[in-house]
Amino acid sequence: MPWYASMGLMIGLILSLMALRIPVAFAFLLANVIGVFIFMGGHFGLVQLAANASESLMNYALLPIPLFILMGELFFHTGIAERVFFVVDRLMGRVRGRLSYVAIGGGTLFSALSGSSLGNVAMMGSSMYPEMRRIGYSDTLSIGPIIATGGLAAIIPPSGLAVVLGSLASLDVGRLLLAGLVPGVLLALGYAALVWTLTIIRPQTAPDYDVPQTSGREKLRLAVVNLLPMMFIIFMVMGLIVLGIATPTEAAAFGVVAVMIVAAFFRRLSLHAVARAAESAMKISGMIFMIILASTTFSQILAMSGATRGLVGWVNGIDASLPQVLVAMALVLLLFGAFLEPVGIMLLTIPVFLPLAQSYGLDPLWMGVFILIFIELGLATPPFGMALFVMMGATEGKSILAISRAVIPYLLCTLGLVVVISAYPQIVLFLPSLAGR
Repeated sequence: MPWYASMGLMIGLILSLMALRIPVAFAFLLANVIGVFIFMGGHFGLVQLAANASESLMNYALLPIPLFILMGELFFHTGIAERVFFVVDRLMGRVRGRLSYVAIGGGTLFSALSGSSLGNVAMMGSSMYPEMRRIGYSDTLSIGPIIATGGLAAIIPPSGLAVVLGSLASLDVGRLLLAGLVPGVLLALGYAALVWTLTIIRPQTAPDYDVPQTSGREKLRLAVVNLLPMMFIIFMVMGLIVLGIATPTEAAAFGVVAVMIVAAFFRRLSLHAVARAAESAMKISGMIFMIILASTTFSQILAMSGATRGLVGWVNGIDASLPQVLVAMALVLLLFGAFLEPVGIMLLTIPVFLPLAQSYGLDPLWMGVFILIFIELGLATPPFGMALFVMMGATEGKSILAISRAVIPYLLCTLGLVVVISAYPQIVLFLPSLAGR
């Protein structure tokens, strides 16, 4: 069977099963069973499939996933997230468009502490949008920053998606987490610059209004009491990885303990909050592990059928330039983002994209960040991005068209970052290179 027929058969099977509303994990399992009979020799292939499935879940690199998820759930259920937004709001003072900056600043910090993109959008949408609407903020300065900043959780560590991607692609998870830090921060600064520009060009989109005056001493007290503990949590995760003191798994465990210490410090730690966080983390982790189990043979089947090797050879044969290949990859990721969840996108693209990228001499860590950025874009890309529908629930009445218009400037800002890191890949690779020394 030609390589393109093999690839078309496998991907077509999975997409067809998903179109029938079969869950991602079971769609991959069923497609893999069919692929095993076609390409791996029937019964022998099924035995190998079962062996690979058990081995895939006994992977030490997967341990950070439930720990990072638990960390984010504790951060939300103990009420620490609400405290962060309140403090950032008070520190901003009377700056025009301050609630947009609060959404960006608080959302970025929450991304670094939760790792959940859709959770970010849901929390900020329900807590911040009603106040922004009441004051008279435009959709671009209220809905846009909430959706855009929510997606940063896919890039800024500790990102659960980065751990999944690193595990599936056999990359160093710790270095991949570090690789997303600088692009994520730059993206947040880009969103802030966009808000500043919009408030200068069209000040009526962010009405001025009276806010409580806060003295310099009070601002300092708020920052020390409320934000320094957040820095402690971030240090316990990323700082220990950068310093080489802890592995990603150990750092994730330290992060859970750090959140519990901070929650106890604020007197918000309770058995009820811990139980709710643990229950939610178990459900999400179980779903992710089921998908990983179902995906174990997909890349092997593509390799056995010659699809991966054939695609790489075909691209090299047509002499496509690197920018053309990256644009093609980006379009595929955005297309899949319209109807697939992030993990499903990774399962379909990693077995093909990484060998292709390496054939062009691209660093696998850089390629991992590239994929994560476009997964983040896919969550917010009109008209089917999942973050848009989450925001629809929070706004209660806004149409998908209005929400889409509000987020488009921020999507363009994200594409600008992709151009920058493509021209200067060291932006992505600098921190991982320090950790590797």
